[in-house]
Amino acid sequence: MLFANLLSRMIKTGTITIIGPGDRRRTVGSGAPDVTIRVHDRTTDMQLALYPQLALGEAYMDGRLSIEEGRLYDLVEIGMVNYQRLEDQPLQRMLGAISWAVRGLQQYNPISRARENVAHHYDLSGALYDSFLDPQRQYSCAYFPQPDTGLDAAQEAKIRHIAAKLLLKPGQRVLDIGCGWGGLAIALARMADVEVLGVTLSEEQHKSAVARAKASGLSDRVRFELMDYRLIEEKFDRIVSVGMFEHVGVNQYRDFFSKVRGTLTEDGVALLHSIGRQDGPGFTNPWIRRYIFPGGYSPALSEVLPEIERQQLWVTDIEILRLHYAETIRHWHDRFMAKWDAMSALYDERFCRMWEFYLISSELSFRHFGHMVFQVQIALDQEAVPLTRDYISDYDRDMPTALRAVPDAARR
Repeated sequence: MLFANLLSRMIKTGTITIIGPGDRRRTVGSGAPDVTIRVHDRTTDMQLALYPQLALGEAYMDGRLSIEEGRLYDLVEIGMVNYQRLEDQPLQRMLGAISWAVRGLQQYNPISRARENVAHHYDLSGALYDSFLDPQRQYSCAYFPQPDTGLDAAQEAKIRHIAAKLLLKPGQRVLDIGCGWGGLAIALARMADVEVLGVTLSEEQHKSAVARAKASGLSDRVRFELMDYRLIEEKFDRIVSVGMFEHVGVNQYRDFFSKVRGTLTEDGVALLHSIGRQDGPGFTNPWIRRYIFPGGYSPALSEVLPEIERQQLWVTDIEILRLHYAETIRHWHDRFMAKWDAMSALYDERFCRMWEFYLISSELSFRHFGHMVFQVQIALDQEAVPLTRDYISDYDRDMPTALRAVPDAARR
């Protein structure tokens, strides 16, 4: 078994038993966790041996690899904990070098291509996202003040934390780049009596956001446009972007921060909330790139900060959220799995296995693979924010604990 041979050189922590074609068995590694998998045909065995970064997810989706004992979570965790030994294999080093060489092309996102990439993921059924997200459909890292904070409360805490860093004042104009289904924009308008423009490239998100603003009675203060951020020409007192920067791509970072500078008022404040990587510049996993986020990339801060500096913007605060996203996705996974039957009826079993693999691998990337979330506060004027960070905790503490920004009737 070719895949078993590869795993024998890779797995030292954790135990995997591989059952190959003809019921041949081989066990590699030692200790917990312990999982048994079945590889159903020789072609799959070869694909797994040659390019497991892509083939593992594909084989599980298609049912050509199945879990006989243990959990998919165990299998992916063992793979990530031992991943460095895989990268040391000659073929994998070559494939990694190729991925690095073409990463700019993979992340090339002109407006037309960006719209297609967004539609691939975000124009799926609203019922899918309602199956695992909170009532405000916050599809980004929550903020857990305490380990036992529930998901819905943690998402509300995230919104309050963002609002605190934006230093919102009544009457200000706010731009939400990548507004999703509108939950953040509506919450900010309700909390701080500000006017918000939210922009998205997703038709489904735009339609839902407009309906939510109307149902919330805030259409006079919150509007949503189906447009690319690069086309915005207005000025704003505050700019926020949450969970959208991962879709920008390294080739467009200069355009992004140039637009931030060009649309921010002289005393304005911007906040960028994005997934990042702890281990420096890299490239997107091929399975994630093909099936989940085409054109997507989570950057290292070392790739982001130079572009901010080139625009002569001040970085006034940086916060690293390390395991908050791992906890967020754990909740998403549990909620999705509880709705498996409904989601398989909506799509099919293959789709559900794809989504399960996506959520598990994403959670474990934050636990074992150097992924994190950064919040970078940006300003044109170094005096735009207070001298100390006390204002963040003060604002966060004094805000209502229940935002209730989106009525249930507007969720779909």
